[in-house]
Amino acid sequence: MADFTPTGLRVLVETAQSGSFTAAARALGYTQSAVSRQVAALESTAGVALFERRRDGVVLTQAGARLLRRAVRVLDELDAAARDVATPNASGPVRLGAFATAVAGLVPAALATLPPDLVVTVREGTTPTLTRALRAGTLDLAVLAQIPPFRPPDAESPPLALTVLAERELLVVVGPRHPFAGRRAVEVAELAGQVWVAGGADAPLGVWPGVAERPDVRYVVRDWWAKLQLVAAGLAITTLPPVALDALPDGVHAVAVRGEPQEARRLVLARLPGPLSGAAAAVAEALATPGDRAHTQAWPSSS
Repeated sequence: MADFTPTGLRVLVETAQSGSFTAAARALGYTQSAVSRQVAALESTAGVALFERRRDGVVLTQAGARLLRRAVRVLDELDAAARDVATPNASGPVRLGAFATAVAGLVPAALATLPPDLVVTVREGTTPTLTRALRAGTLDLAVLAQIPPFRPPDAESPPLALTVLAERELLVVVGPRHPFAGRRAVEVAELAGQVWVAGGADAPLGVWPGVAERPDVRYVVRDWWAKLQLVAAGLAITTLPPVALDALPDGVHAVAVRGEPQEARRLVLARLPGPLSGAAAAVAEALATPGDRAHTQAWPSSS
């Protein structure tokens, strides 16, 4: 009987948390056909289907979910063995996930306060991707952003444990020559007629909600830094979660917005229920402290 291979198990884990063969191949640096072959080999070894193929991706079967739990533990032990050989005195690692602007703003300040021998790995992703990774056991902690009405990030059981790090109002950011650049606050009505850079055509993150039935979105850019470069060039404005205030490039100004509708953003630290390791608890504490300090010190006044 053939054995499960570490490569096959890594493909299983990545496919489970990304939700498709294509996304797993991209994350692992493989071709899609290589991922498909690895999954086929796993299913041949297991003697059962591990994934249910759907038009919008794949989901684990019951047998796949059982194997996933084992695969995560096996891979964790293999990774730990490799670390023990390379760095026998290292602490951790703690596997941290965060959305893009949190990686730019909150995470570096928090990690810089930790002891140098506490190893933390960071993975950027969207809320669905990070939530799947938590449940797959490939992340220990994840920094997520929530919008009203602040629902849980998924409907799976058991519920994730959530710690609120901060809750503040969304901002807009403008270039150095924009009429808003010298102001600390603008009214919602003044945002009408602005040119926006958004994060997606289907869900235009980056546009203030309700400012227009059809906002003038001329730029659709998912990369956060690229969006800010368009703003700095004076080509558009965009919204900004307050977690990224400390990471703004030169010449880009954050402006508070008064009036209705207001848009709050809640920053939460998510994890699976249960006790944290000492290293993970230290990372969680570091994330809470710089996050609160950044939001209280760098927040632009609305007056």
